Amino acid sequence: MQLSTQQRLEKLSPGDVSAVIQMAWEDRTTFETIYERVGLNEPEVIRLMRAELNSSSFRLWRMRMKGRTTKHRALRNPEMKFDDQAIADHRRGNC
Repeated sequence: MQLSTQQRLEKLSPGDVSAVIQMAWEDRTTFETIYERVGLNEPEVIRLMRAELNSSSFRLWRMRMKGRTTKHRALRNPEMKFDDQAIADHRRGNC
């Protein structure tokens, strides 16, 4: 039995929520990496951000993410050499 989006969001610890917010704001951390780390896909991250940020911060984040190729591995230029998984691991350590 798979958990619903609401159940997955409710299962997150405060540290996990904080880590997701940090990774979502980070340009170099892809949505795929967030999924690998905490099990939330892009629409779920958007839902979490809408719930956790105040409305003006959420709008700013959405404008920033719209069309940003670095947030999706498949859209990245192959010359981009940074390791978003290492960045995500560093962020997790700060929780």
